Amino acid sequence: MRTNESAEMYLEAILILKEKQPDVRAIDVVRYTGYSKPSVSRAMGLLRQNGYVTVEESGFIHLTDEGRALATKVVERHRVLTEFLIRIGVDETVAADDACKIEHDLSDETFEKLKDHLSSMGRSSRRSLPVELL
Repeated sequence: MRTNESAEMYLEAILILKEKQPDVRAIDVVRYTGYSKPSVSRAMGLLRQNGYVTVEESGFIHLTDEGRALATKVVERHRVLTEFLIRIGVDETVAADDACKIEHDLSDETFEKLKDHLSSMGRSSRRSLPVELL
């Protein structure tokens, strides 16, 4: 199933928040993304309808297996693209911003080749990028 960039960005935000804290609510997504409460509320409704998240009565948001898989894919793309851009000399902040623009449109084939190339360059000393760059 093809998702839109907006859905991917919300799922990515939820997964990143879950890496930092055990419970995530819509207000956490608002704070992290800077989007308005009504926008986040509408997005959560659509993500729920499409089977990507569940929302408890208490407001806690949980990724479904399908939602987690998609969010993990987007986060991996963001991290790999950011690392690649940094390693070719792009400023960290610019690299993270550009990675965000690229991650949603890049084909699976191109992404896999980019990962292979990055691997052939050798592992960087950077184990994982700071959350601030996501």
